Amino acid sequence: ADLRQLYGLSPGLAAILVGDDPASRLYVRNKERACAGVGLRSAGVNLPADTSEAALLAQIERLNADDEVDGILVQLPLPGGIDVRRVIAAVDPEKDVDGFHPVNVGRLWSGARGLVPCTAEGCMLLLRSVEPELSRARAVVFGRSEVVGRPLAALLLAASCTVTLAHSRTRDPAALRESAA
Repeated sequence: ADLRQLYGLSPGLAAILVGDDPASRLYVRNKERACAGVGLRSAGVNLPADTSEAALLAQIERLNADDEVDGILVQLPLPGGIDVRRVIAAVDPEKDVDGFHPVNVGRLWSGARGLVPCTAEGCMLLLRSVEPELSRARAVVFGRSEVVGRPLAALLLAASCTVTLAHSRTRDPAALRESAA
């Protein structure tokens, strides 16, 4: 059963791909297949590598205004010369399915409801499948990326874990790993 059969819904996702990176192209294609499998409408927006930042921002603005598009994701990385932060900030926070918009980051860290980066959310689902009660657990997150490490740390804090965030400049990371065991 998909969303159309269960709820009569057919939400729309727009995935923007700038350039011809093979890994990004595969990732977007897999997202489109996954959408089809659950009844989501998907529209791939493929732009050439020489697309200007202004043209990309205009495309995002069109998708923000399109009532048929419920979610937008911009496939990263973007070609050089495009300000990633500016592009992410241009996506309507209510349509930011990656959870990267500053409003959604703020919601995540403040404990408010919002869209959350999917890898971090997936990590939480995996953790809860093994340990349903995370409260009072000690956790070490290795990596401080805005895509996984920081959002995962925020989700663990929201679950009442004691969190240490380690990164490439952390002294003696092996000791941290052992302290969380």
